[in-house]
Amino acid sequence: MRAPQRIEKKIQEVASLLIPLQGRQLLAPNVTVAEIVPVSQVIPVQDAPAWYLGNCSWREQTIPLLSFEVMNGEDKPGVAQRSRFAVLNTTGQHESLPFIAILTQGLPRLARVTEEEITEREDADNKPYELMHVSWAGEEAVIPNVEAMERAFLEYLHLDN
Repeated sequence: MRAPQRIEKKIQEVASLLIPLQGRQLLAPNVTVAEIVPVSQVIPVQDAPAWYLGNCSWREQTIPLLSFEVMNGEDKPGVAQRSRFAVLNTTGQHESLPFIAILTQGLPRLARVTEEEITEREDADNKPYELMHVSWAGEEAVIPNVEAMERAFLEYLHLDN
């Protein structure tokens, strides 16, 4: 009897979302995005950093709403008519923070990302919460560093271990 062989299948494409922000768009794999939801009430948090916009309710949970732009040293975005909350899965650094949300400036679009269509842009400097600048299918986008965003929030709460 022969030992079973491991079959390796190369991933052909990664289902992703292009998420419009103020002055840029994020490119995030679908597995990173738990849900895109309409803007709802935001409960401000007193004495919070400018990037922590407050808390919002999602599926009977309270989750923090962060500004990707402010975290990267830019102006705070406003809430536009087409704004949404993008609820992101965290990387599991702390069990009390399974999700964070960011404010979008429009409706995300589906993107089927293939290796042939995406390239790293070496002409752009990454800001603290940006993993990489890319060109995909003729469009520029930023891959967010969700782990760093999560870590910053946990540090703010003094839950970083």
